[in-house]
Amino acid sequence: MDKFEGLDEAFETVSEIVPAETQMKKPPIKADKDDVQDDYEYARSNLYLLVDKGQEAINGALDLAMSSDHPRAYEVAGQLIKNVGDVADKLMALQKDKKAVKEEKAKGPTNVTNALFVGSTADLQKMLKDASKKKDK
Repeated sequence: MDKFEGLDEAFETVSEIVPAETQMKKPPIKADKDDVQDDYEYARSNLYLLVDKGQEAINGALDLAMSSDHPRAYEVAGQLIKNVGDVADKLMALQKDKKAVKEEKAKGPTNVTNALFVGSTADLQKMLKDASKKKDK
């Protein structure tokens, strides 16, 4: 006998046990796309959703504050406005972070401190002699 059978009868519902494998499926990892671009797009879309939901919450909180004239309602509305502003700042920071990551990937070594000559000592002496002659002229 199922321990929820009495509840199912009382609420006129049907319970079903779902196997653990089918409950949560992780999205497949894309190996052929740029991870930075994927993460950027995901974070950006989430931040936009947060701003939209925050705007809705602000509108509701302001309506409630105006209708009730309660100081706590105005305080909550002010906090919501601040939080939505912070999320907008995070959007700008996300842009800067993406540019920094792209520049870091594209940037190669700028200074070569160890030069290496490949050749015989006779070739090196000849090259140095030619360089000193050019310098003297």
